[in-house]
Amino acid sequence: MSGARSTVVVVTWRGREHIEACLNALHVQDRPHRTLVVDNASDDGTADLLRDVEVLRLNKNLGYAGGMAAALPRVRTEFVAWLNDDAAPEPGWLGALEDALDDRPDAAAASSVLLTSTGAVQSRGVRLTDDGHGADINQETGEVFGFCGGAALVRTDVLRAAGGVPADFFCYYEDTDTAWRLRLNGHEIVPTASARVLHLHGASTEPGSRSFHLWNERNRLLMLLRCAPTGIALRQLAKFAALTAVLPLRRSRPDALNFSVRLRLRVLGEVVIRLPRIRRAADSARRRAVWARWAGQTS
Repeated sequence: MSGARSTVVVVTWRGREHIEACLNALHVQDRPHRTLVVDNASDDGTADLLRDVEVLRLNKNLGYAGGMAAALPRVRTEFVAWLNDDAAPEPGWLGALEDALDDRPDAAAASSVLLTSTGAVQSRGVRLTDDGHGADINQETGEVFGFCGGAALVRTDVLRAAGGVPADFFCYYEDTDTAWRLRLNGHEIVPTASARVLHLHGASTEPGSRSFHLWNERNRLLMLLRCAPTGIALRQLAKFAALTAVLPLRRSRPDALNFSVRLRLRVLGEVVIRLPRIRRAADSARRRAVWARWAGQTS
């Protein structure tokens, strides 16, 4: 669209039940933009609903991270927006995010406020815990470590310079990993209270499922190995491996799937396989400085 500064990328997979609400909400945004839908080989009739929008159709499901990574080479605008297919932004959403980045030239990304169907705040951005987990912030805050990938705006050239989107994450932690790399390159992430989005969290995935825990556990470790100080990353990897080793010796174990020995062994195997491809971000001093500033941030 003429005059568009942003490309809104919507990644969908079997999104027939909710993507129309997302696209309708984009249609009434108060800023011109380009919408690009990445269809992850949906087989539920989603394609029938995408006749009037630009679509990148993939031959297989690459997940949210893979879909965003596939879209990035096609983005020619100043900004690229990340938007879940189960998210419906308010009309002023995109304008608020663009204005936030215009006001902060040092910021690489702007986070949104994601709301549940009851109006409760799901996320205002992401904080970094003292053991390297990314956690949603749901309280009013003046600063955030990172953005929730469900709805955010990022400077396109800065994102590319930081290495783009980690496609092999498939799903989960691709946003926190990206935000961490942006910070390691010297950029800020700003919360944007007026950029509000209704989000049907988990409509396209199954929170609590075996795949959910696999992606979360694996991707957190991969993120730490790429972005965290070496000692922190190795300590967390060793801690994960040690707990996995002692779980069979315990008389009682937690019922949660992330304590399944079989799942944890698969996590470790997939991390080891990916180790040779991990490119460490920034120098060690910068990694230590970012960790010291943000780890243990409270909600």
